[in-house]
Amino acid sequence: MDDFHLVEASISQYFPIIESHTNDTATYFEVRDYDQDKFADLVHELDSEGYVPFISPHEDNYIIRIAQKPESGESRQHINLILFLITLVTTISAGYILGGNIRTAIAFAVALLAIIGTHETAHFLTARKHGVKATLPYFIPAPTIIGTFGAVINIKSPIPTRNSLFDLGYSGPLAGILVAIPVLLIGLHFSTPAINQGVSMTFIPPLIMTALSYLVAPTVTPDQVLLLHPVAFAGWVGILVTMLNLMPVAVLDGGHISRSLFSQGAHRKLSIVGILITLALGWFVMAILMIYFFFTSKNHPGALDNVAPVTKGRKIMAVIMLVIFIICLSPFPFPQL
Repeated sequence: MDDFHLVEASISQYFPIIESHTNDTATYFEVRDYDQDKFADLVHELDSEGYVPFISPHEDNYIIRIAQKPESGESRQHINLILFLITLVTTISAGYILGGNIRTAIAFAVALLAIIGTHETAHFLTARKHGVKATLPYFIPAPTIIGTFGAVINIKSPIPTRNSLFDLGYSGPLAGILVAIPVLLIGLHFSTPAINQGVSMTFIPPLIMTALSYLVAPTVTPDQVLLLHPVAFAGWVGILVTMLNLMPVAVLDGGHISRSLFSQGAHRKLSIVGILITLALGWFVMAILMIYFFFTSKNHPGALDNVAPVTKGRKIMAVIMLVIFIICLSPFPFPQL
């Protein structure tokens, strides 16, 4: 590290240094007398020097690890717009295949993109609230049964505190499910019972979908199945997206939540549990992606400040998100025999 002594001098202004270490792969300082405001000042000072500090508990003291400040290029919002327009076309096409007419196709596309877009926009607005740089949502068109692989935002600066990391994690799934529920209610209302013939795939609905079906779906006799309206199918996809994102794996939304609440070691163990649950539910492709995220993201760094605790209100929200996760659990559809 070229500026080791410069960084050391900066840290020593805020914390008593017990021990320091640097080599080609890591630079860290063991310090004592943690103070949240002092660490925030240190973050600001080292930012101007091109470095990012991460502080974590270490026995009776604290470890400050130093990373190079990542470069962040300019966002290209025209790419966001182009990808959205292409995704609009692919989802309308998918809706037409599902429903057989343009009105149903547009309804499917609007419903699905509203759920996905609200999810990612909530992440974006939460990032701005906490001073974290992030791009607008990038929608991903794809030749799939729903016409898309979803959407993502790109976080372009470190996350300052465990509270802000928690907020970034839960905001998207919560916003998405709040849109998915009315979409599902509308779609279930327009779904139709049919004789159980010629249905190639069937699935075990999640608890939330079962409960909503009792409220608005037409009555189905034992020899019938409920043929989902494309809008209801979009609502189910929204439930599925919520469930998969809440898996406590790596850098998924659920991973951010678990990393804000627990240590790095506990987060890795929860990641393995999340992958096993995904495999048990039959979502093998997503499980493979999770395994990839698990190994490529290495150790989730967490927030810059991994010492200051998450607030009581956020711990209550964590329980609420766990309940949402449970009622959204949905196995992979299986062939109808």
